[in-house]
Amino acid sequence: MAYVRTVKTASGARAVQIVHSQHRGSRDIEHIGSAHTDADLELLKAVARQRLAAGQGELDLCLPGSPANQGAALPITSSRMGHLLDALSRGYEVLGFGPATGRDEVFRALVLARIIEPTSKLDSLRVLAEAGLDPPSYRTVKRRLRVYAGADQSPDDAGQGRDEVGPAGGRWRAQLARACAEHVRLGPTTLLLYDVTTLYFETDEGDGFREPGFSKERRLEPQITVGLLTDGSGFPLMVHAFEGNRAETTTMAPVLRAFLDAHRLSDVTVVADAGMVSDANKRAIEAAGLSFILGARVPDVPYVVAAWRDAHPDAEIPDRHVFIQPWPAGPGDKRRDHTIYYQYRADRARRTLRGIDTQITKAENAVAGKTSVKRNRYVRLTGASKSVNRTLETKNRALAGIKGYVTNLPNPDPAQVIGAYSRLLQVEKSFRMSKTDLAARPIYHHTRESIEAHLTIVFAALAVARWIENTTGWSIKRFVTTARRYRTITIQAGDHAITAADPLPDDLQTALDAVHGGTH
Repeated sequence: MAYVRTVKTASGARAVQIVHSQHRGSRDIEHIGSAHTDADLELLKAVARQRLAAGQGELDLCLPGSPANQGAALPITSSRMGHLLDALSRGYEVLGFGPATGRDEVFRALVLARIIEPTSKLDSLRVLAEAGLDPPSYRTVKRRLRVYAGADQSPDDAGQGRDEVGPAGGRWRAQLARACAEHVRLGPTTLLLYDVTTLYFETDEGDGFREPGFSKERRLEPQITVGLLTDGSGFPLMVHAFEGNRAETTTMAPVLRAFLDAHRLSDVTVVADAGMVSDANKRAIEAAGLSFILGARVPDVPYVVAAWRDAHPDAEIPDRHVFIQPWPAGPGDKRRDHTIYYQYRADRARRTLRGIDTQITKAENAVAGKTSVKRNRYVRLTGASKSVNRTLETKNRALAGIKGYVTNLPNPDPAQVIGAYSRLLQVEKSFRMSKTDLAARPIYHHTRESIEAHLTIVFAALAVARWIENTTGWSIKRFVTTARRYRTITIQAGDHAITAADPLPDDLQTALDAVHGGTH
């Protein structure tokens, strides 16, 4: 007896299967495919019913020797997400990842699977099979992870040719980074954006690498810290993993040093948030001869702002007004002249003042004994007495709407400096893509080697995804969700192989034309 059933996969998709029950309870399960939409589910069910109901309502193609003329169902010999696979493969090759990895087909398959449906390495084989590719064995995948992590070749690789093994293990991610750098055409005018994020693990104990630390997601589990370097558009150039309890400010110098050494750059402009900047980082950037645009901490009301308010006691600072404060280097300073900009934004001030009002109300209630004393910066404790810190309130209200930027560029333009700094949003977008669209959080990995390999795959997948977005103007989620629905099916009719495919909508066809028509 045979019947069609639907089961839910670990990734949340719905798999359609034909179950063939045998004698004494044994079963043979034929996997038809996995659906992510109701339309795909109905299509897969129709295919399953067609396989079960052989000879019923078949189209007579009138071909000599066709099984349709003899009442048999025409077999589907292959089904492939052709448009999606070809587009992703196009991006992979345009970025130069094919030559960079020695044409390693296992790595390419894992990168494509990560974009199509991010899941575990084992389940990625199912994703590849559903997409229409011939997946490698899980044993091969596990063996290759050591190479992708940057470890030496595994014993099974010994004696094999370069075309199969690819570049030496220590150069793997460096080769990918070099390909990305060549793609964006690095030069003296290139902006390098740097930021960090954290990836947590569902485990209770640290191991020296996965360690509890300051979490961007406010979690208590062990984590790792990931530093990402991109160009001005957010295209990834280099990724590094650090211990989860490592301070963010100590990650910037090693990443920049490795990047500059790899590409022999004499001068680029580094852009980073104030949280990344320490005095040591600033000195390291200056010592390397680099230009920078950094967020500046503003602990007190700047002199230029206070002077403006003294000169205009009854006026509000105009929206987007920029205060300029030169900071020339002294005779003993080993640095260039710096310029600090303070920009006032009315919308930023409004949000900040609303937050201050909320915190002050809570502080007043705590001081009055209406609520318990919780963590509140405006509650001042002196022995057993409580009071509202009005001095801090006054200072923070005076700073509302003010943001600082510091640069060592010669003759800087305020609009260009602030505009370049705002591009850090592109790094945050890349982090969001990594965590959501590409599911970067490696919950299935436990050793540093496998985690590093996972990040290498995610790094390459992020680069391909950003290329798709830049080329088509679509988000990677929209592109994958739309393109995967249009499959190319091969049907065997006697001695003839017939290829069938649904017509593409105009917007998808336009996006695919952009992918295959340009190289940037």
